[in-house]
Amino acid sequence: MGVYLSLAGLIGGGVLIAIFYRQHKTKRIRTLRATPPSDSWQPILDENFNMVQRLAVDQQGQLFGAMQVFLDHVKFEGCGGQEITEEIKVTIAAQACLLLVGREHKVYPRLKTILVYPHTYKSGASGMFGGDNGQGARLGESWGCGVVVLSWNSVEGGARNLKDGHNVTMHEFAHQLDQEDGSADGAPILASRSAYSAWAHVLSKDYTQLCKKTKRGKRDVIDNYGATNPAEFFAVSTETFFEKPKQLQDNHPDLFDELQSYYKVNPLEWTD
Repeated sequence: MGVYLSLAGLIGGGVLIAIFYRQHKTKRIRTLRATPPSDSWQPILDENFNMVQRLAVDQQGQLFGAMQVFLDHVKFEGCGGQEITEEIKVTIAAQACLLLVGREHKVYPRLKTILVYPHTYKSGASGMFGGDNGQGARLGESWGCGVVVLSWNSVEGGARNLKDGHNVTMHEFAHQLDQEDGSADGAPILASRSAYSAWAHVLSKDYTQLCKKTKRGKRDVIDNYGATNPAEFFAVSTETFFEKPKQLQDNHPDLFDELQSYYKVNPLEWTD
């Protein structure tokens, strides 16, 4: 009897510790979300990612709060001689967290580490999703184990050019959203079970359309890399949604509506 009581006490103590940890973590996240941005962020964002200036005041507040949480729990590591600076951290965090604005969403709960190379790099990793420059050199990758790999010059170039439809940071973090349910299949966690039917119908239709165009050598507002597989289609469509919203709405209205319903923002409001 004494053994069982002791075991019950240990289990009960473990439960209490787990509850305390969750409460502490929740309180810390609330505090971080309410923490104003550092004064040093503004010049970095003005120079590297001025899309932030176009957001409504409440959206900027959501973005900065998510960035505080992101920068608190994500570890940055430089690779290939790359030094990690505040500019790198803030520029990446802003683009990654833009995908969370408007939604009550945890800040990439599976993400642990961001590896940053100075330029494009070769990768032998498997089980990941990413993009290359057409010559086998990687711009970025998203691993299901909670790692994102990025090329800094590609990150910086994508952040500064907001109208070309290419943004490697948004691309890789769209993969992270897709992978939160444990699989990279082009279907992230949606708000309700009924939402999956419409999502599957629309994205399958537009993905098939892009594949047919790509085979015929024709171009679309969605980059042909999106024809690789459904996961890449979602990631490339995300880039297009945020950087070429008018063209996407004109050419793929149903897809635009699905992405707007998912991301809970309308990038048309941010365009000139």
